[in-house]
Order: sequence, then structure tokens, then C-alpha cells
Amino acid sequence: MKVAVVCDWLVTYAGAEKVLEQILHIFPEADLFAVVDFIPEGKRDFILNKPVTTTFIQKLPKAKEKYRNYLPFMPIAIEQLDVSDYDLIISSSHCVAKGILTGPDQVHISYVHSPIRYAWDLQHQYLREAGLTHGMKSKIARLIMHYMRIWDTRTSNGVDYFLANSNFIARRIWKCYRRKADVIYPPVDIEKFTFSREKEDFYLTASRMVPYKKMDLIVEAFSQMPDKKMIVIGKGPDFEKIKKVAAPNVILMGYQPDEVLKDFMRRAKAFVFAAEEDFGITPVEAQACGTPVIAFGKGGSLETVRGYGVKENPTGIFFYEQKILAVKKAIEQFESISDKISTEDCRKHAERFSISAFRTKFSSYVERAMKEERNERGQ
Repeated sequence: MKVAVVCDWLVTYAGAEKVLEQILHIFPEADLFAVVDFIPEGKRDFILNKPVTTTFIQKLPKAKEKYRNYLPFMPIAIEQLDVSDYDLIISSSHCVAKGILTGPDQVHISYVHSPIRYAWDLQHQYLREAGLTHGMKSKIARLIMHYMRIWDTRTSNGVDYFLANSNFIARRIWKCYRRKADVIYPPVDIEKFTFSREKEDFYLTASRMVPYKKMDLIVEAFSQMPDKKMIVIGKGPDFEKIKKVAAPNVILMGYQPDEVLKDFMRRAKAFVFAAEEDFGITPVEAQACGTPVIAFGKGGSLETVRGYGVKENPTGIFFYEQKILAVKKAIEQFESISDKISTEDCRKHAERFSISAFRTKFSSYVERAMKEERNERGQ
């Protein structure tokens, strides 16, 4: 069986790339395709140092730094990649990878991190954050998004089996494509996070400082609670703005190496998470350390955290509004019930999202899909 693995772009090593890494470990002989590939030598271990077949966008001016600017050309680009010689095509998609062209005798399984966020329900949020709510640029951007939605819907018909990284994304897939998706949670390398029962008197949050992560919300809330210590790890465009509203009890550490982050995760009394994520790996990593999570109760957090008063063996609590008062009330509630959250339960829950669990479920899913296809074809 010849296998092709298709992803959107290769420019960094983040959540989608961690999924890709495990897919390639399951299918080490697979060939790899992407819109662009700018992973430098020495950092290509996660793709098994494979050569990558790319598109014409790879050679366009400033593509390395401005590849996202070529979004309008990506549907055309992905359709030019020729995978006609392969029996199984696996796409790992949050943008255009699922639009790869396949034939009736090929099986296409698409692991969807999300339908194109900025083209569907999050369009208005992205336009606001990009300053594209008025003027000619706004009109052009909206026209492009309209075109992307049409293309995205049409190409959903070329997928034989949809996989989603959470039930939240499975619902978005149904909303966008009217296609059912099975759920296999992304792999989290929980073995790299040391479990600890002993916790110290501080809270932790860690993320890239961009608007939708709502780091400013957490900092402002803790700045109004001077008796509570908050450690903030992360850098990004909003860092200076957030720094201006931070009180002395809120310590902004900026970017820190993984080992420093893991050390604080292990010792924190709780990890605070205010973003609406498709899945959200960081709260799982915190729980792997035995650290409870205080999270915004929407999106993937509802699946990665067992909320107190919502499920048995809780691993954290939820707040349901992205507002300062809601965060403050959640902190107060946590401190009143923290003895009812077991560090062991946190670790045990995190193990559901391990690398080995992902590999087992993904391999079994592909095997069942291929068997089903063979039965339908009478092979």
C-alpha cells in the first residue's frame, strides 16, 4: 500500500506538526506533501528528515516570511500536487490540505484540526484583529473569504473519512460541510511532564500573547487580586500592552525554555487558561504534572478538563464568560474546593491523550477504513 501524507505548510513545530509527526511514525514509508516547506536542516527530525514535495508558492517572493499572504492561491496550489499513484492519502488539515485531488480508487482520510477558521465562524473576529472592518481592503478580504468557503465546501466531497481533533471541531465540520467526523484526540507527550503532589502558592498561565489567547484578561483579573501570585510565561505582539496593566503580584517572565515552563507547571497550584481553543494542549500538559486547570468553559477545554460539579473525579473548574469578574469568581471557587481535586486524577485524565493512545487509535481507524473500502469494492 502506497501512502501519501499531505499537510498545509511546514514552517514551525507546533500542535498540527505534532500530529503530523505521529502520523509519519505510524507510516514511516509515506511520502510527504505540503504547500511550502521552510523547516531548516537540523530541525527536521519530526518529519523523519523526509524530502517534501511542495507547490509553486514555495518559490514566490518572500514566501518564507509571508506565506500566509498567498492564501488566495493555496486552493489552486494544493490541487496541483499529484498523488494519483497512492492508495491511501492522509491529510492533516487546518487550511487547504484536505482539498488534495483524489480518485475513486483511492482512500482519503482527513484529520481536521479545524475547517478554515478565518473563512467560517471566526471570520468577523479575524477581520477585527487584522484591522480589516472597513475600507477597500476589508471588501477584498471578505471576497476572498467568500471564495474560500465555496472552495472549502466543494472539496469536502473529496474526503472519504473525516477525523476531528475534538467533539467541538466535529460539530464545526458538521456545520460547515454536513459531514460526520469521528474524534481522535491529538497526541500529547505527557511523559515529558513530571508528576508532583506538592504544590506552591502561585498560579500559572503560559501562551503566545495574541488577542484570542486572552492573556490580558488573566493578567487584569489577577492584578485586581493583590494577595494572589500569578506567573505569566510567553511572548508575543501583545506583551508590552499586557505589561502595562500588570500589578506587582503578576510576574511576566516572557519567553522561557521548555524546562523552565515544565518546572513551573509542576509546582503551580493551578493553571489558568482563558482561550477558546479547538483542543488546547497546554491544559493537558498541566494536568500531566498533577496540576488542576481553571479554564474558560467553551471549545476543547470542555473535553480536556473534567470540571468540578460537572463530572466525577474533577481535574479543574470552568468559568463561562471571558470577563474579569468571571475569572476572579473562578479563582475564589477553586480555593474553596481545591482539596476536592486530586493531583492523581489530573495525571490519570491526562494519560487519555498520550502519544501511545493516539497511535493505537489512529492505526486502528485506518485499518478499519481500508477494510471497509475493500469490502465495498468486493476486493
